Amino acid sequence: MDEDIRKEQRGDEPESAAAENDLDGLNQLDRLDRLDKLDRVNRRTFIRVSALAGMAGAAGAAGIAASGCDSAGEMGGSSGGAGAGGAGGTGGSGSDLASAGGDPDAIAADLRDNVYTRLLGVRPHVGAHEHLSSMGGSRMPAEVMEAMAEANRYFVDMAELHDAAGRRIAEIMGAEAALVSSGAFATMLVGAAGVLTGSDEERMRLLPNPTWPKVECLFQTAHRFFYDNVFGLAGMTLVEAGTRAEYEAAITDRTALLVGLAYIEHQTRGVPPFPVRHRQEHDPETLMPLEIIEIGKRRGVPVMIDLASNLPPKENLTKYLEAGADLVVVSGGKGIRGPNSTGILAGRADLIEAARMQNAPNNGIGRGLKVGKEEIVGLVAALERYVALDEDEEITAWNGKARWLADQLQGIDGLEARYELNTHGYHDVELLWDEAVIPLSREDVGRLLRAGDPKIIYDGPGPRTLQLEDGEVQLVAHRLRELFTTGS
Repeated sequence: MDEDIRKEQRGDEPESAAAENDLDGLNQLDRLDRLDKLDRVNRRTFIRVSALAGMAGAAGAAGIAASGCDSAGEMGGSSGGAGAGGAGGTGGSGSDLASAGGDPDAIAADLRDNVYTRLLGVRPHVGAHEHLSSMGGSRMPAEVMEAMAEANRYFVDMAELHDAAGRRIAEIMGAEAALVSSGAFATMLVGAAGVLTGSDEERMRLLPNPTWPKVECLFQTAHRFFYDNVFGLAGMTLVEAGTRAEYEAAITDRTALLVGLAYIEHQTRGVPPFPVRHRQEHDPETLMPLEIIEIGKRRGVPVMIDLASNLPPKENLTKYLEAGADLVVVSGGKGIRGPNSTGILAGRADLIEAARMQNAPNNGIGRGLKVGKEEIVGLVAALERYVALDEDEEITAWNGKARWLADQLQGIDGLEARYELNTHGYHDVELLWDEAVIPLSREDVGRLLRAGDPKIIYDGPGPRTLQLEDGEVQLVAHRLRELFTTGS
């Protein structure tokens, strides 16, 4: 196999197609290690290796969306018909999921034997869930892995790299400036610190114990979230207001920052997306992010908008900045599909400069929030890819898999599998069942899926398909059908 790679480096072709199949025995880290040992890695070689590893997946996903899908019957039971599920019924028909690529048996075998199981004894799972950091975030595409592997071969001045990456990200997002830190939480920390201190180095040294009065961070109650303590870690004092009038009254000469959450525009609580039919109407007192931006501009207080997980739609990358937000926070993983340990802070040049002075590799409050050179390059590559992709086509592929999966779960006594539009604008499968017929609680189902082979995890009211590769959706269909028909 090494000889074949060397031939490709010289521009020769491998002697036989069978040589390519030798890569099937290598896991992804082994592939990267193999490539890293070479003196030079030809781009064409890496893409061929990555494609064989199943990293790209986009063509297969598009094929599923175009063709429907109908092969899980051979995995364990027929669909039992389509169109059930009331207003959210599955509708549509299907052709052959397997024709789009992805071998369920091979995927199941890989889940049993991989770098996680061999090195650490940890079982990876089929991710029928949102881009959850606690569950591994998202998969990085081939282009991102390639960029990171190439970046690994060189040394670079990290301050210079940070500055260049910030300039490119700002250009893409239409911001005055931007920086990279180690996740959305980290960007909030250095962003809040920058708001507190400006470029005053004496004040920077005092954080997180500021001695000046302008330290308050104002939230409306609806915009509170479970890790907003990050602002307190920076040295801010959190202030909460309920109604619109109370919010305006809470802005004083001590108010340093207003914070808003982008997700408030499409759902009322900070949870993963859920079916729109369950969405509650907003309290008329709830401020929308654009309203908070307007208040901040009118009252002369900087505004930070957190859209960490609100991609798609990709228009959100520029929407809040164009409206006048002073700072915007974006996760580098999740929808962008860059390294999961990266985040972006974009916005006003003076505030980004103040945050940069406190971000790694500088010696401010964010010194420990280090991001590797490979991660920075990977993030920029991922962002470039994200803004160029056809978002409608990608969502159509997710929806095609969800419709197919719902079809496969029809005809099970006591179970309703609904193809439902969710609050983030794509479709999921919602599972509802009569526990008198299927004596399993939601906790039972989650526990049994985690304990099974393969291990499967989903969040919310049912499995999501935005992260399922070809073959994985078949595994999910088979396991769910087995679980709801046998109870185990």
